[in-house]
Amino acid sequence: MSQTSTTPSRSRWITTLAVGLFLALVAAGATWWAHHQGYTQYYGDAQAHLNIARRIVDTRTPGMLQVGTVWLPLPHVLMAPLVKNDELWANGLAGAIPVSICFWTAGMLLFLATRRVLGSSWAALATTCVLAMNPNVLYIQAAPMTEAIFFAVLAGIFYGCTRFAATQHLGWAIWTAFFALAGTLTRYDGWFLLPFVAAFLLWKGQNRRWVATALFCVIAGAGPLWWLAHNWWFWGDPLEFYRGAYSAKAIYARQLAAGMAPYPGDHDYLESARYFLTAAQLSAGWPLLIAGLLGALALLPKAPRWPVALLALPAIFYVESMHNAGTPIFVPSLWPHAYYNTRYSLALFPLLCLGVGAWVYWTPPRFRPLSVGILLLACSVPWLLTPGPDSWVIWKESDVNSRNRRVWLGEAATYMKRLYQPGGGILLSFGDPAGVLQLGGIPLREAIHEDNHPMYRAAVNKPEFFLWAEWAICQSGDQTCRGMQRAVARGMLYDRVKVIRAGNSAPLEIWRRQSEFRESNMTLPRKLLPPLPPMEDNGEESDEDWDDER
Repeated sequence: MSQTSTTPSRSRWITTLAVGLFLALVAAGATWWAHHQGYTQYYGDAQAHLNIARRIVDTRTPGMLQVGTVWLPLPHVLMAPLVKNDELWANGLAGAIPVSICFWTAGMLLFLATRRVLGSSWAALATTCVLAMNPNVLYIQAAPMTEAIFFAVLAGIFYGCTRFAATQHLGWAIWTAFFALAGTLTRYDGWFLLPFVAAFLLWKGQNRRWVATALFCVIAGAGPLWWLAHNWWFWGDPLEFYRGAYSAKAIYARQLAAGMAPYPGDHDYLESARYFLTAAQLSAGWPLLIAGLLGALALLPKAPRWPVALLALPAIFYVESMHNAGTPIFVPSLWPHAYYNTRYSLALFPLLCLGVGAWVYWTPPRFRPLSVGILLLACSVPWLLTPGPDSWVIWKESDVNSRNRRVWLGEAATYMKRLYQPGGGILLSFGDPAGVLQLGGIPLREAIHEDNHPMYRAAVNKPEFFLWAEWAICQSGDQTCRGMQRAVARGMLYDRVKVIRAGNSAPLEIWRRQSEFRESNMTLPRKLLPPLPPMEDNGEESDEDWDDER
């Protein structure tokens, strides 16, 4: 092989390694910074993902039931190996590290796929750097959330489709199928992608189209089929995740029945698109939103057009979800002037990044390095003009919506860490109160919670026969609290020893069995605290009230 033929190949490898190193440094730096600042678990969902992963490996009743319903299992499986470590579980790094690795994978695959589609390393570099330099993306990839995992899935499908279209090799159809399978076990966006990717393989497969499409359908389709079977086996309804008591649809229906106004975009496509694009503008900034959308549109007259369609699908899914499925996005500039689910707008980011790469592609080759610099600088202007996390809408959402939760979690964790003795047992509401055990360094196997069937149901419904735990931790009005009130009404000696109130969220209650006070000679109140005043219904909801995880 001649020197002239090896030089381009060597240059491409060097560029690829440099991009990989850049992404690794950026991901590690952002994750370290978020951890150092204490931001890793600001999102209630981030803490919930960690605790579900811990529940899989640390529970009184191990088994597939611990996987739960509503939220798909792959993020928790990825976190499970590290979450066994008590320190990594408590500080959140058990979830942040695998998510950051997925972000690195997403960046690399996006770079490789864009370079093949556009035929330019400079265009691919711009595409990747725009993703890696956005502070909202860097924050979400430093937390135990699912967005960066889905970025990796989508980029893997993009790259696999690119290689299959070029080579017709069945191995790339199988590659695409396994990434699609991972997507169906990560987010429901992945289910939405399946028919479109299958249609692409059928369209581009030439003489091997039927084999490639059949392989894809068998492998990728196993994810939804398994999840339907899982929900049917454990809850008696294959659509429990969609219409069960803990589903977003059911929670929304209960809120409407209680008098809450409908979510913006409910059965209104224009309003759904307006809220989604407003959130996208806040998370991406005007320069990236405009340049990305115009660049993507500029690619449509030129083949191949399919990457634009593929990368637009997740955004379409969320607009459709806002329209039909009771999925809200709240932004501070529009009614009800709040922060909620703004991170869903990140679904548009891969398309915006490809659109920025298109501008470099249309630039004459000798000016491409300059165009990369200009575009990156332009897309960074919003964050340079208003530096600091308060201008990052996704971080701001996590901060605003977690303030009450952080107050009572910290106080309750300190209290339980000081008084709890191993083996005493805790009757627990698994949602946010599970964070008390996490931060207090108490293993989840010390608790009996909703997914410990039938132990939990017996304890709350027939406490006089089956409730033996020394402690109970719950939020006022939930099933565990009702079980404790039932226990006291039936003559059991439990006291509500601590009530923690923060803002308008439901107070946290800690109960303890009286006999344990006497044995330990602790001077704690023997009588029940005065009854809690009824909570005022002011129409406001905390971010925990919208949690849709079982």
